Amino acid sequence: MLDQNQSRSKSCLPSIPTKRYFTIGEVSELCEVKSHVLRYWEQEFPQLHPVKRRGNRRYYQKQDVLLVRKIKQLLYEQGYTIGGARQKLFEPQEENRSPLKPEQVLNQVLGELQKVIKLLE
Repeated sequence: MLDQNQSRSKSCLPSIPTKRYFTIGEVSELCEVKSHVLRYWEQEFPQLHPVKRRGNRRYYQKQDVLLVRKIKQLLYEQGYTIGGARQKLFEPQEENRSPLKPEQVLNQVLGELQKVIKLLE
């Protein structure tokens, strides 16, 4: 995850207040992303799962705000697709990770292709 200072590298986002919970409107302002985009990202990124309370209202925590900023950076600044950003978030953060075996790469590609086929049907 990015800390607050790293997330400001390319765009100057507002600092995150010391609060326990943030509404979707507050997260929208803190990350400079529209509310409907946040709701869409909740469907696409399983790690982004705000607490829902009365009336199905979303309440994000600080780690959720940091995750939204990381997703925004991957998509808008680094040019990843939704699938690529999702995969990048699941990668271990270690520099010395072992490379994937060819069978693992093929299985990942096959899984993604099957998802695309289902969407096209």
